[in-house]
Amino acid sequence: MAERRVNVGWAEGLHARPASIFVRAATASGIPVTIAKADGSPVNAASMLAVLGLGAQGGEEIVLASPADDSEAALDRLSKLVAEGLDELPETV
Repeated sequence: MAERRVNVGWAEGLHARPASIFVRAATASGIPVTIAKADGSPVNAASMLAVLGLGAQGGEEIVLASPADDSEAALDRLSKLVAEGLDELPETV
């Protein structure tokens, strides 16, 4: 299973708009992805309610993971999105 640990770059954390951007990117990746707080249980990264339920704050470490064989590039893109706290979904994600 591929995994990335990254700190949330959005000052407000994964709340409302940032969570929406992240969920759209996770869904667009086309592979199963989970997200978890560093010390928590993983949830489906394509579920808005699950991502909001994490309550991940700005600067907090999260773990992105996927069992898919071709997940490395997708996890790299999602990690960059989260770490940089991008304001809109980039075309490349």
